[in-house]
Amino acid sequence: MNTNLALLLLLAPFLGFLFNVFFGKSVGKTASGTIGTRAVALSFAVSVYFFLEINQTQQAIQIQLFDWIQISNFKVDFGFLLDQLSVLWLLFVTGIGALIHMYSISYMHDDENMHKYFAYLNLFIFFMITLVIGSNLLVLFIGWEGVGLCSYLLIGFWHKNQEFNDAAKKAFIMNRIGDLGLLIGIFIIGSLFSTLDYATLKTAITGASDLNMYWISVAAFALFIGACGKSAQIPLYTWLPDAMAGPTPVSALIHAATMVTAGIFMITRLNYVFDLAPDVQNIIAIVGAVTALVAATIALVQTDIKKVLAYSTVSQLGLMFLALGLGAYEVAVFHVITHAFFKACLFLGSGSVIHALHGEQDMRKMGGLKKVMTITFVTFLISSLAISGIPPFSGFFSKDEILLVAFEHNKILWFIASLASLMTAFYMFRLLYLTFFKEFRGTAEQKSHLHESPTLITFPLIVLAILATLGGLISLPTNSWLNNYLSPLFTKVATEQHHFGTTEYALMFIAVIGGLVGIGIAYAKYIKQSQVPAEDAEITGFTKVLYDKYYVDEIYDFLFVKSINGLSRFFRDYVETTLTSMVFGLAKVTNEIGFQGKKLQSGSIGFYLFAFVIGMCAIVTYLFLVQ
Repeated sequence: MNTNLALLLLLAPFLGFLFNVFFGKSVGKTASGTIGTRAVALSFAVSVYFFLEINQTQQAIQIQLFDWIQISNFKVDFGFLLDQLSVLWLLFVTGIGALIHMYSISYMHDDENMHKYFAYLNLFIFFMITLVIGSNLLVLFIGWEGVGLCSYLLIGFWHKNQEFNDAAKKAFIMNRIGDLGLLIGIFIIGSLFSTLDYATLKTAITGASDLNMYWISVAAFALFIGACGKSAQIPLYTWLPDAMAGPTPVSALIHAATMVTAGIFMITRLNYVFDLAPDVQNIIAIVGAVTALVAATIALVQTDIKKVLAYSTVSQLGLMFLALGLGAYEVAVFHVITHAFFKACLFLGSGSVIHALHGEQDMRKMGGLKKVMTITFVTFLISSLAISGIPPFSGFFSKDEILLVAFEHNKILWFIASLASLMTAFYMFRLLYLTFFKEFRGTAEQKSHLHESPTLITFPLIVLAILATLGGLISLPTNSWLNNYLSPLFTKVATEQHHFGTTEYALMFIAVIGGLVGIGIAYAKYIKQSQVPAEDAEITGFTKVLYDKYYVDEIYDFLFVKSINGLSRFFRDYVETTLTSMVFGLAKVTNEIGFQGKKLQSGSIGFYLFAFVIGMCAIVTYLFLVQ
């Protein structure tokens, strides 16, 4: 039964993909969206079943479908592993995925290619499920590449706009760089242990006495590079903000529930490998903290509502990597879950605003929307409080755990993460105030059409806002259900060592005060002083540096894009031309030799016999001289 249910879990969205590819256009937009949504909802229902079973039995479910590869003592099966980690991931991948599908029925209803959109969305969920439930690294790699393909298709969905195509290509290419690192790590692990199966690999590592620590560290670092690509960490982070080119529900799916969480999932799944490489863990923690701070500073001055949220995602992912680098895997997972709730709500909320303003994304042309978009405003406010770390909302609990672990291990990293958290509160309420408060700053025509979004858009917002409010209850500081649930997967649980005393409560107080300070500064600037961000041409100084994202894209363009294009032109204009001339020259020589040679074909038998005798004499003479 478990095998059949696992196949249903995986194949339901794939069948939805096939249906929309072949029949979606003919059945109509509403039917196409409904089929796609129900396919993912079915996967969610199966995920709930597996969650309840595993939570009760505390036993992982392993399913082997067939032998895939066997070379000497190296064997890879195609199978599934449903344990505490994979089922937890499935719940928010399919649950939030279903809500995003439902939202998209209304949001994308006017698009002529709606059936294609739902086909891509279903395929995205299919590959993410494959990534999560695979029993080994090779099955994970199939899903890993699949979500990369789907992100390319969805980011460039509106392909008539060349900028969107460029954003899709950027995401695809930058992820291929990370994927090379992942492949190298997989090859090294396969070479060291003759297996890629998670369970067998864990047994081999925990039971070995003479591990090659150097190559394990190299493998861990290579795997981390792969995670940097998928989860948008420095230096492979610039694709994620540009991924805003796709439809807003796609942004919610990529940023909250699927693709960007793949790197955290992979590192958490292989925690027993990374625990053997403390130097790599230090790098992960430093990269995570620096990414969190850099992305937060960029988000401070952005004026595109989706760009603010995009850099917020990069920053929050940095905090998750900080927790991973400090060995607090369960804390990183906790923040993944709460972030999925409030970030999906924020992106879908921004989509509701954009929908009401007929495509406008510049916050300088918004304002006053809370009067006519009450549901969107309230849900956005709740999620903004959650991401800002204000109690009792979910983000307070998960972010506080990260800061607490950071303080215990490295005060500098704690300070960096705390500063990034303060900035988060500021830029999120800057966004909230500019979008929903004061007077409307758009056109008279836009103002006349302002309205709350339809039920299919507001219902997912309400559900996600409730989850963003209550999600922290799964891991309370003094009684963590999540830590107990995940404990079989880890050799140690970092937060079990916490004993709440004066220091811990002081840190919680500092974190909350930091969030309130950020909110207060935003209130003073954008409510009390009624400031509005300057137009692009008027931005100067360091604000200009932040607005242009530290010119990292320009640096990459100069170092890599232009240099590769220049090298390509050199090969095209010189090397290829020279080689082509040489090839044609050899052809001309051969042709001329043939032309002259054919003159010997006179038809005279006497001449042919004469040439035959001369040739035989030459051969005999040569053989005689050689001997």
